Amino acid sequence: MTNPNLDALDKKLIELLAEDARISNRKIAADLDVTEGTVRSRIKRLERDNLIRFTAITTLAPGERFRLAFIRVQAELEKIPDICKVLERDPKIGALIITMGRFNLLAATIFNDLDALHAMASDRILSLPGVHHVETVIAISTIKYDLRVARIL
Repeated sequence: MTNPNLDALDKKLIELLAEDARISNRKIAADLDVTEGTVRSRIKRLERDNLIRFTAITTLAPGERFRLAFIRVQAELEKIPDICKVLERDPKIGALIITMGRFNLLAATIFNDLDALHAMASDRILSLPGVHHVETVIAISTIKYDLRVARIL
């Protein structure tokens, strides 16, 4: 995919859908002063070009206590691609981000069992070739979180 060529209408359309993905094409068309056909074709093109995606965000099971954790990984630079290939396949890791600074990678996960989190960080990640150090940070309170940054479920 090349750099997307979004005009003002595309940007406004994305903004409206980001606020409420269930908004009707008719309402969008009225708000943007265009036809429903224009809205429909723009949405179809944006989806086809992987510029937007619609997904249902589920809530966690009622009564279960889940926590968000970040596992910071310090590894050899040349091993990062191999480490990423292994970790990105793990369904328990909701986001995997290459970073700059003391740590090379940041893995985000949701857990409900501290032993399972410890096993992931210490047994699974730390045991990978090229990983020298892991540090786990547990979120105790989320003040603000925008799902457009990373969906962690």
